[in-house]
Amino acid sequence: MTLARRLAAETVGSWGIVTVVVGSGIMAERLSSDVGVQLLANTIATTGGLILFISLFAPVSGAQFNPVVTMVQWIARRMNGGEVVPFIVAQTIGAGLGALTANAMFGLDVVNVSDKVRDGGPIVAGEVVATAVLVLLIEGFIRSARSSVIPYMVAAWITAAYWCTSSTSFANPAVSVGRSLSDTFAGIDPSSLPMFFVGQTLGGGLGLVVAMLVFGRSPIQA
Repeated sequence: MTLARRLAAETVGSWGIVTVVVGSGIMAERLSSDVGVQLLANTIATTGGLILFISLFAPVSGAQFNPVVTMVQWIARRMNGGEVVPFIVAQTIGAGLGALTANAMFGLDVVNVSDKVRDGGPIVAGEVVATAVLVLLIEGFIRSARSSVIPYMVAAWITAAYWCTSSTSFANPAVSVGRSLSDTFAGIDPSSLPMFFVGQTLGGGLGLVVAMLVFGRSPIQA
C-alpha cells in the first residue's frame, strides 16, 4: 500500500470512530437525562464503530488510529520512522473532523470547544490503565500470530474500560483532541489534555514492556 493510501485510511478511520463516539454521546444526552443510560448508549455505539472501522482499514494501514499505537509499531520495527509523524497528523486531523461532523449533524456549532474538565490523579491513572491494556492486547495478539481477532478484542476492552476506568477510557491522544472540539457528553476541556497525554504515553510504554516480558520479541509483522 502506498503511504498516501495508508494515510487516507488512518484519516477516515479516525474520523469515523470520533464521529461515532461524539455523535452517540450527543444522541444519548437528548434521549435520556440519566448519566448511566447515556454512558451505556455511548458504549454500545463505540463498540460497533471500533469493530467496523478497524476491520475495514486494517488491511490498508493496520488501522492504528492512535498515536500511541503508532509509536509502539515504530518501536517494534513494523513501520519506518519517516511514517510516524504523517500517521499521527492524519489520525489527529481525522479525529478533529469527526467531532466537527458530529456537531454539525446535531445542529450544534461546528467548532464547539468543550468545557468539561477531567483532571486529577485518579483520572490520569484511569488513562494509564486503559492505554496499557490496549497496547498489551494489540501487541500480545500480534506477537502470538492472532492479529485477526484484534478488531474484536480492542472493542471488547474499550467496552469494558468505559465502565471500569475512572476516565471512561479515552486511551488515545488523537481521539482526546477530537473530543475537545465538542462541548457535549463525550467532550473534554482542552486544559485537561496535557495530563491525559501523559497518562496515555505512560500507559503505552507500560503495555509494551509487559507484552515484551510475556510474549517475547516481536515478529516483524504488520
